[in-house]
Amino acid sequence: MAAINELGKIHVITGPGKGKTTAAFGLAMRASGHGLRVCIIQFMKTGETTGEAIAAKRLKNIEVAQFGTGKFVNPKRVTKADQACAREAMDYLKRRVEGGGCDILILDEVNVAVSFGLVRAEEILKILRSRDEGIEVVLTGRNAPNEFIECADYVSTIDSKKHPHSEGLNPREGVEW
Repeated sequence: MAAINELGKIHVITGPGKGKTTAAFGLAMRASGHGLRVCIIQFMKTGETTGEAIAAKRLKNIEVAQFGTGKFVNPKRVTKADQACAREAMDYLKRRVEGGGCDILILDEVNVAVSFGLVRAEEILKILRSRDEGIEVVLTGRNAPNEFIECADYVSTIDSKKHPHSEGLNPREGVEW
């Protein structure tokens, strides 16, 4: 079993399929079960209405911070409110990295935030390079930038072969959210 001092790798979970956030929260649960402290920063999400955010509140050692307007971000019409939420997430990320206190740092939907132009990949990487040795990082979301993939130790691409959404079915509470 790896010791806590062997942490420090970067994971990218990307692709068009369902389950990127779910995979990251699964890792968070695993880490919490071993006594590790987990900080999850969710870009473009708010309201704590997803099952994983609700469950995380019940587990010790997992902190979830959400930064979003409560509306879907339209990549063709990014609003000032969307930009403000992304800036708040970045400020929070800087404070968390500088202040320590977590062993696993998950930046949920950060890949999408980069692809929408809300944050810059270089800015994220600069902050991650300044982190203390031994902080494991997970970057989730579709369209992971090449810069993230190149610096990552793990890259997982979740594909979609079949999904009920293609049949016109709405997302289901407890399964898709």
